[in-house]
Amino acid sequence: MAETGTALVPRSGSVPSFGPSGGADLAASADSGISRALPRVRRDSRVGPPPRHPQWLINQLPVGMLQSDFFVRFVSIFQELGSGLMDDADLMQHVADASVTPVPMISHLASWIGVDTIDKSLPEQLQRVILASSARALAHRGTVEGLRGYLEMLSGGPAEVLDGGGVWAEGEAPGDVAWVRMTVQGTGHLSEDEFVAMVRDEIPAHVRAELWIDVRRVLATAEKGWE
Repeated sequence: MAETGTALVPRSGSVPSFGPSGGADLAASADSGISRALPRVRRDSRVGPPPRHPQWLINQLPVGMLQSDFFVRFVSIFQELGSGLMDDADLMQHVADASVTPVPMISHLASWIGVDTIDKSLPEQLQRVILASSARALAHRGTVEGLRGYLEMLSGGPAEVLDGGGVWAEGEAPGDVAWVRMTVQGTGHLSEDEFVAMVRDEIPAHVRAELWIDVRRVLATAEKGWE
């Protein structure tokens, strides 16, 4: 029996026509279609692990064991327990992130950088702001720039910092340079006592400090009664 059908046979000497630029137009068209189909990925976006299959442990059993209903249900107990443990392990990389770390971890992370004055009764968002700002300012701690940034972060407004530090020619330095005067307009979300305690913790031990809230002096370490 003879087979019948249609065969496409190119004519001798004929070549596909891709236009003046050859196959570049076709390739560009294909690339354009692909780029439209795929979403753009930001360089700073976080790529998490792929989702875990809900039956990840049971699916690893030999086929013969899958036929036993009791055995499958028995293994599913450990699968549920293991899923919780593995979910916690997947989140370990975010524990040190001040924006998402569990609230009980905030004060613990702060202690790593010498910040021991974060009150757990403060609003959660404020605790996170204090931790993140303190970490960024760590390289400038003990300087006018670092202290000003810390005051602005706590108070939520502008701060003025004047100190006795400077650069002088040999023999021209004044005798008293270990002082600082700080002025803010308010205490933000903190009470006055909390604000003073946190600011005092940032001042170098050998420096005499004055802290003013608007026109009121609330701290003067050089005078008796402020120790």
